[in-house]
Amino acid sequence: MDQDVSEAVLVEKNLFPSIGETDLVDKNHSAYQKEAVLEDKTKDNQKSGEEQQFTFCEFHDESQLKVLQSLIDKELSEPYSIYTYRYFVYNWPDLCFFALDGDRFVGVIVCKMEETMEGVQIGYIAMLAVEVEYRKRGIGKALSEMAIETMAMKDAAMISLETELTNKPALALYQSLGFIRERRLLRYYMNGVDAFRLKLVLHDSSMLPLSED
Repeated sequence: MDQDVSEAVLVEKNLFPSIGETDLVDKNHSAYQKEAVLEDKTKDNQKSGEEQQFTFCEFHDESQLKVLQSLIDKELSEPYSIYTYRYFVYNWPDLCFFALDGDRFVGVIVCKMEETMEGVQIGYIAMLAVEVEYRKRGIGKALSEMAIETMAMKDAAMISLETELTNKPALALYQSLGFIRERRLLRYYMNGVDAFRLKLVLHDSSMLPLSED
């Protein structure tokens, strides 16, 4: 799925204190922030000087499930069943964030966290999607930063994800957030496209599981 990789300035309101474990997370950004103004850096809005305000919220209940599914299914190279979505949002509802323009849901990120046998918390970004007409406004980056900071606050030592080899906007977004390429996964998707597995190490790298060959 394409990602929103434009430069944006996040103007915070009523922020909780931010964490200090990693310099990869914006120190002025909180996962519990509910409102933000994203200053659009696209050419059109540079001319007009307009600012677009979006709100962000966590997943709450079943009524949001079809909205989530609709946002993501538009962008996927392979569809997920409703049970896949339920697996994530009911086990980790506090790691699913929506972006809204008024009452309209325009973006979503879905993540999870699990503990290894060594007791290390590992985060995972499973899905990220932004409506086509809302890209290049910083929404994808803001959602990613919220997810990263929330997992860091929950003591995640590392966050990983997979994205298509051909998805250059997604690769650019995640690399701008500090992710590095761990390995290439051949024919990872049902459409036959390879994937890159990316990882963001937050702390305690000596305790992290070794990557597979």
